Formats: sequence, C-alpha cells, structure tokens
Amino acid sequence: MPGKYCVWLGIMFSRLVFGLGLLSATALVHPALAADAARTLQIFVSKDKQSLAVYDGTEVVATSKVSTGKDGHTTPSGIFSVLEKQKYHESNLYSAAPMPFMQRLTWSGIALHESNSVPRYPASHGCVRMPGAFAKMLYGMTDPGVPVIISDGELVPQPIDHPTLFHPDAPAAMPLLSDVELRPSMPDSPEKPVQVAMNDTAAMPMPAAQPIAAPEPEPPSEPISMLITRRTLRETVIDIQTLLNQLGFSAGNPDGLLGPSTVQAIKAFKTLRPAEFAADKSLVSDTLLREVYAAAGKGEPPNGVIMVRQAFKPIFEAPVTITDPGLALGTHFFTLHAVDERAGTADWLGITLENNLSRETMKRLGITNQESSIITGKPIARSLSRITIPDETRRKIDALIAPGSTLTISDTGLGRETGEGTDFITITRG
Repeated sequence: MPGKYCVWLGIMFSRLVFGLGLLSATALVHPALAADAARTLQIFVSKDKQSLAVYDGTEVVATSKVSTGKDGHTTPSGIFSVLEKQKYHESNLYSAAPMPFMQRLTWSGIALHESNSVPRYPASHGCVRMPGAFAKMLYGMTDPGVPVIISDGELVPQPIDHPTLFHPDAPAAMPLLSDVELRPSMPDSPEKPVQVAMNDTAAMPMPAAQPIAAPEPEPPSEPISMLITRRTLRETVIDIQTLLNQLGFSAGNPDGLLGPSTVQAIKAFKTLRPAEFAADKSLVSDTLLREVYAAAGKGEPPNGVIMVRQAFKPIFEAPVTITDPGLALGTHFFTLHAVDERAGTADWLGITLENNLSRETMKRLGITNQESSIITGKPIARSLSRITIPDETRRKIDALIAPGSTLTISDTGLGRETGEGTDFITITRG
C-alpha cells in the first residue's frame, strides 16, 4: 500500500510540474490580446540569454527559453519576419528531422519550431528551438509578416518620435455651406442638362463656416515593410535607363541590368558630350549619373533609396538623400504599433542592432567612419535626421502605412536572403 501511495504521489507531482511548466509558458500572455493584434507583435530572440520575448508595443506578453545554433551552425543575427507557418514540417536539410509548429524565417532553412530538446544553450543546427507548449501557443499568436529580431544581446523596443518617420494625414474639417443661395445656369442647348451653380459670393456675405465631423477612418490596410539604404549599381542603372528613355535614347526596360540596349544608349549619350567623358573609363560612373541627371533637369542625383513591399511583394521604390554619406547609418528597425487617423499621429517603436562592417564592405559603400552608428547616445535619431525623403514619396507612404508596418535602415542594402516571398531581411551577423 505505501508503495502504491508513493507511485500515486509521484504521478500527481509529475502532473503538477507539467502543469506549472505549461502555465509558465502561457502566464505572460495578456488576456486582452485581440486576434487582430497579431500584426503589431514583435518577437525578440537573445542568443546571449537563450531566451525569446514576445512584445505587444513595449509590453512583454510571452517569454520562453530557447536553444539556438551551436558552433558551426550558428543562428544568424538580424531582422527577419515569419514567412510561412506549418503545424508539422520535416527538415529537408537534416534527415527529415521533425519541426512541429514551424514558423519559417528564411527560405534557406532558418525557422522557429518546437523541439523536445531545449537545453537553454546553443544546440541546434541554426534554427531556434522552443519547448512544445510554448511553440504551440506562439504558433497561434502570430501571422505571416510578424517581425522576428535575433541578436546577440537582449533588445527592448522603445517609443520614438521623429519627423522623418511616417504618419497618416489628419483629415481637414470641411466647411458646411448650408445657407448659400443656388441659381440655375441657362443651358447652351436643350439637350444639355441644367447645371446648378452658386450665386456671386462677392456680392453677398458668406455665412460662418460650420465644421462638419470628419468621416470615419477606413479599416487599416495590409501593413507595408520599408527599407532605406544606400543606392547600389542596380538603382543607379535603373535611374540611368529611365532618364535616357525620357531623353530619347532607347535604353530598354528599366530593370537595373546592363543589357545591349542600355549599353548602346549610354554610349550614344556619351558621344554627344566627349569633353565630359574624356577621362571616364567606366561604362557606368558617377560622372555618367550626374550628366544624365543634369540633361534631364533633375538636379543632383540621390545617394539613397527607399523600397516598399506589401504582402511580401515589391510595390515601388523611390530615391532619398543621405547627408554625410561617409558616415555609416547603422542598422535600425522600426515598427508602427498604432495610428490615430483623426489626429494624424503614429506610435513608432525602434531598436538599434550592432552591425560591424568589414573593411571591404566599407570601401565598397564609400564609408570612412562607422563609429557614429554604434556609439552610445541616440544613434537612431542621428540616422533619421540624415535622411531626406521627397514630399511626393512621403505622401504616398503616409497613405499606405497601417499598424504593423515596419521600416529598416541599413547601410548594406538588400540582403542575400531578401527575395521572392519575403519582407526585407537584414543579416547583421552570419
């Protein structure tokens, strides 16, 4: 009898421990977290602490231990988002290893998933392992597009207010002209309908304008993701192709590729300006870009670009200007947590990621100093203040932003993981 009682106690204790373990994985979930709030969640993975935290704004709503990649299979640090979700998935890299509640971060094989081995030290082949109960719970909380930030040290999103960040346009109050006398105009012919026009208001006093209530804001659209970075050869060639076509040179489709039509158009343009290109030995150069811009009446060419994606698809890109281009911008990430359409305000959250550039990368990008982007102080504000976005582009983006929209600022451009079916993926450490 005592033996059976000890067994019963052991079973009850095991159930209690299991229940407490399950509770510890879910106790931090905010009870008021709405289903549509998933678009404003952010997931932060700290490789130093081997921990994961889910944020809704600045509030932690769930935490868990994790196990990231071991030596030789290090989990990359950087900015990702959930690309795909599968309740059950088998690895196509490691002997069909099971990956339940898989949330893919890259198409090259990095994901969040359940594992029965989460020792809270690096032990995986690159993925982020999570305990079963937490992995299942997190799977139910997220939607594709939720940002996932993986870093060496722990990061915490902070509110940031800066004029460079985007915000909705506040609706203007319209005057209500309820007492203005109307008069019909005489039709030019019997077939034309009679038009109604206002009497000459110069000869009559205008009634006091009565503000009318602003219309109810439309439901938020799909969030967008944005990347501000330095222009590369691709963006330069697209500009040259576009402007040469406008100038009457057949440069082909502006695709950023130096095909036969583009090469022929560049050479034809240069033959009209032999003095300017006498010492220019490169097909595409700063001189060419400057001369094409001048010929098109566009002023100085920009040195930066903003790219916009929605639902993992590119929708447009536009030039921006980066002051002091010899200084690194650093790597910064912003999430739009909430917007007030009536007030025209937006609540942005921001973080700075450590991203030490190699000498080769600095030389390629024309950067002579990257200390300004990583020293203590306010690197986010300094980087934002160096970016000038044309008004037309700003208006276009202001009309698109919705809760869950994101903005990445990076010196290194489109990462190798950014492609079809992704948001902008920035790798800060491979």
